[in-house]
Amino acid sequence: MSEKDFAGKSAIITGGTRGIGRAIVFELAKRGANVAFNYAKSSEEAERLCDELGHLGVKTYAAQCDVANTEASAEFVKTASIEFGGLNFLVNNAGITRDQLILRMKEEDWDSVIDTNLKGAWNFSKAALRHLMKNDDGGSILNISSISGVVGMLGQTNYSASKAGMIGLTKALAKEVASRKITVNALTLGLIETEMAGEMNAEYREKILSQIPLGRLGTVAEVAEIACFMLSPAARYITGQVIQADGGLAM
Repeated sequence: MSEKDFAGKSAIITGGTRGIGRAIVFELAKRGANVAFNYAKSSEEAERLCDELGHLGVKTYAAQCDVANTEASAEFVKTASIEFGGLNFLVNNAGITRDQLILRMKEEDWDSVIDTNLKGAWNFSKAALRHLMKNDDGGSILNISSISGVVGMLGQTNYSASKAGMIGLTKALAKEVASRKITVNALTLGLIETEMAGEMNAEYREKILSQIPLGRLGTVAEVAEIACFMLSPAARYITGQVIQADGGLAM
């Protein structure tokens, strides 16, 4: 892929102010794409990110938006598409965790994780498709899932269910929109070096590392590179697939 291989293209990345989402936003912008991203709480983080992106010479759009809110999601997508004069890519990255053993898990912990992680991806995908279908060359949707949705994780019945649901959503939607030249894929991640991973206690971190054949956590930069490949022309013949990036943890 060349340095400006996304010049003239436009992308929406949900949950784009921190961690993996932020890295994907930056990598797409570095490659010439206009980027829109939502934030849940911190307008200051969003403003700082827009300022940094401004030096890359691309258009940006950021707004507070609850991805679990169907109307708000549709409005965000519509506004971003108008700002950019179209839409080519959607990365459904927004996600939360509320880990707890099922017997201790509260109903609201289940609902909030399913609504944000799974319904949020459905909301944005539905809204984005109205714009992606206008493109002669289609477009791409990339869902950021997790190996928790492939193998299941202790204390994550809500999170694992939401991420497994994203995989099902990916495969079904890929079949629905393939005739419109739109690809839909999922990226299932293992442990990535983010703030969340940094909060793990040392003992648990070492235990997880011992189970990863490559012997380390992944980086957000690596995830961003893979995401850009999946959105690039080089991946136009890939759809309905689940690409696992976990250092071998779940093989």
